[in-house]
Amino acid sequence: MNTANKLTMLRVILIPVYLVVWYLNFAGNNFVALAIFIIASVTDFIDGYVARHYNQVTDFGKFMDPLADKVLVLTSMICFCAMGRFPAWALVIVMAREFAVSGLRMVAVDNGRVIAAGWSGKVKTFSTMVCLCIMHLPIWTWLGWVCVIVIAATTLYSGVEYFVKNKDVLNTHK
Repeated sequence: MNTANKLTMLRVILIPVYLVVWYLNFAGNNFVALAIFIIASVTDFIDGYVARHYNQVTDFGKFMDPLADKVLVLTSMICFCAMGRFPAWALVIVMAREFAVSGLRMVAVDNGRVIAAGWSGKVKTFSTMVCLCIMHLPIWTWLGWVCVIVIAATTLYSGVEYFVKNKDVLNTHK
């Protein structure tokens, strides 16, 4: 297993650790959960860099890296939703986009095409991770709602962009 894949697996391992720490509410705050979330988020950016820069791109990484990202982000959002700090409508937008884009990619692969991640998807991932970090802070102000709006807006935009740029994938006939 190469370095990039080890970083991805570290992120996968950190997800249940994050969840346990979240529910234990370690020391009365979520700073430990925030630290774990930051480490897991940073591994996403590092493993991508390592994979591309050191030619460590693998089929395992192509599959597991985006899956780990989705599970990490959705785990955090579900925790915030359970607290009443992340509205269910925003969670549904994120989940629907992830399922829709994954489905589009499966159809594309079935037609011999690969849909690479676009910039809007990268911006969505980065802004979502930053916003979720902010939401871990023990204050809940207007900034939390700004984060929810940023997450929903970047998610919607990137999802629509994937379908607009790849609409021909859905028009192919076998």
